[in-house]
Amino acid sequence: MRRREFITFLGGAASWPLAALGEAQAPTVIGFLNGQSADGYKRNVAAFRQALAEHGYVESQNLRIEYRWADGREDRLPELATDLLRRGVALIYCAGSPTVTLAAKAATTTIPIVFSTGIDPVKAGYVASINRPGGNVTGVAFLDSQLSAKRLGLLHELLPNVTTIAALLNPQHPRNAADVKAADKPARALGFKLHFLSASTENEIVAAFANLDSFKAEALLVGPDPFFFHNRQKIVALAASHAIPAVYEVADFAEDGGLMSYGASIEDAYYQAGVYAARILKGEKPGDLPVMESIKFKLVINLKTAKTLGLTVPSTLLALADQVIE
Repeated sequence: MRRREFITFLGGAASWPLAALGEAQAPTVIGFLNGQSADGYKRNVAAFRQALAEHGYVESQNLRIEYRWADGREDRLPELATDLLRRGVALIYCAGSPTVTLAAKAATTTIPIVFSTGIDPVKAGYVASINRPGGNVTGVAFLDSQLSAKRLGLLHELLPNVTTIAALLNPQHPRNAADVKAADKPARALGFKLHFLSASTENEIVAAFANLDSFKAEALLVGPDPFFFHNRQKIVALAASHAIPAVYEVADFAEDGGLMSYGASIEDAYYQAGVYAARILKGEKPGDLPVMESIKFKLVINLKTAKTLGLTVPSTLLALADQVIE
């Protein structure tokens, strides 16, 4: 080898590891969009991050998540979705009310969107079909309205002599009509006289509880809704102050002092959404991934609250519970 060629070779060999190792690869950036506030969602967000990590995307290593919370101001969602796109995100995860996914979908037709939702994603306009979503959107659905009959059945088992109950629903939620229908028919079948209460603001929640006495409600069914979840501590406190047994959608209500909850595991839905996000980041197309239906459900009973209300929970019901708080 000529001397000049040998020196050139040594120079190239010396510079090669510097080029390969000197500059760390830029992390993948994804967006996280939610209409509420971060408070109360830590466990769910952790499940989303866990799924990503298990599939090779670790925050602070090769992944950065841009979190955007609307803090209950859903009118801000279009602006927040647009801001995520300006950040050059490779994907947006949408959780919470339908407004979140629709805001992201209106902002982009190319960047992949993964959602988790409690409503029918086809009727909501997220996807063309469950099996073949098409476009840039897919996700996880837990059709919670379908579980109203189960919650009413659990309430009847706990309180077999109760005849008059109230159902608290949010009229601003797109699923409101489905929630009314889902609760009305099974309530009548169980012999309940059902009264519907509406609330879409904190003041209206307080007013709804004040109306319970007007028709002598003996128990309460709280409908599935992100707004109610955000205000769950207020709702649980009002139920306690009115000494009314209530059944809720999400385990967090019972863990915060509510009597009983039954519904899809929101934590699992976030986890499954994280799995889909990782698959898409690795090259799969969202339009080819069928909308996943969450099949993990959780019954939580708070015995401390039952005791405060003077209730004895049947052993058969306790045997069904996934979690009993004593």
